[in-house]
Amino acid sequence: MIVGLGNPGREYVHTRHNAGFEVMSLLEAHYGVTLGRKMLGGLLTEIWTEERKIVLCAPQTFMNASGECVVRLLKWYHAEPDHLLVIYDDIDLPPGTVRMRRSGGPGTHNGMRSIVECIDSQAFPRLRVGTGDRPAGEDLVSWVLGRPAAGEEQECMERAFALASVCAVDWAENGIDHAMRLCAEKGKEDKQ
Repeated sequence: MIVGLGNPGREYVHTRHNAGFEVMSLLEAHYGVTLGRKMLGGLLTEIWTEERKIVLCAPQTFMNASGECVVRLLKWYHAEPDHLLVIYDDIDLPPGTVRMRRSGGPGTHNGMRSIVECIDSQAFPRLRVGTGDRPAGEDLVSWVLGRPAAGEEQECMERAFALASVCAVDWAENGIDHAMRLCAEKGKEDKQ
């Protein structure tokens, strides 16, 4: 299962906090599908490959209640947390940085905090897209709900979304160890 976090509604489209939704859009294009099925508190679709079923989901519960959708998803598909990849924005990483981890705490992210609380586990992979570099004095909420500036910041974020989608596909096809290596290697290439 690949879950991209964001807030539903026009006012949140293309905001920094919707990085997970941005990556989900690229995954839809990659697999030639749309997240058209409304169920379990999210928009989802199922993809069948030769080896497995992949579920793509964008929770529609708003960020702070993302766990409500994720716990329903895990129960519906009788899946363990380690079969879940969550993609989200991270204010603590520089813009355009993409990091993959096998597990860990939610940090300061309310969507991740909701997921950890609802599924009672931190043992699931996550893919973080950096949205940091908030100007001094800028309110955190205003920053994450703002849109990247046209030009360099927007281009940087688009490259990060593309890298995150490649890493998510690799996770689904080759597992967490391979995807973590790929993410680290591609991230270094992007910095050069």
